[in-house]
Amino acid sequence: MGFTLVELMVVIVIIGLLSGVVTVSVRSYLVRSKQNVARLEISKIMQGLEAFYTTYDRYPTNREGLQILAQPSDEFVDGILPFLPVDPWGSPYEYVSPGRNFAYEITCFGADRREGGAGADKDIKSSEIHLRNSA
Repeated sequence: MGFTLVELMVVIVIIGLLSGVVTVSVRSYLVRSKQNVARLEISKIMQGLEAFYTTYDRYPTNREGLQILAQPSDEFVDGILPFLPVDPWGSPYEYVSPGRNFAYEITCFGADRREGGAGADKDIKSSEIHLRNSA
């Protein structure tokens, strides 16, 4: 019992189409998971900033940036954060103080590493988390 070349080609095309559909579906899950990781890391950084504020009665300046949270001090021997995370796309989080609507703003620029965008390129900001926590 043998298969003709045409039958094998049809099977290969069907397998190719199915793998394409699976790839597109899995990619959306991967993008959402990276965005969720960015939200969790921003939330953790926000907790570190609040600990900094509680101790020093101020938020870090733009010059000090988020790096100050990972530096040892008399009050925090290992630093407030054990290390400064980078976003899931490998870029540092941007810190601005004062922020547009709050005392500070932390931003992950998404896959394109530029302001704005949709889908995987969507920016994730600490202001979203502030608003979600206050709702």
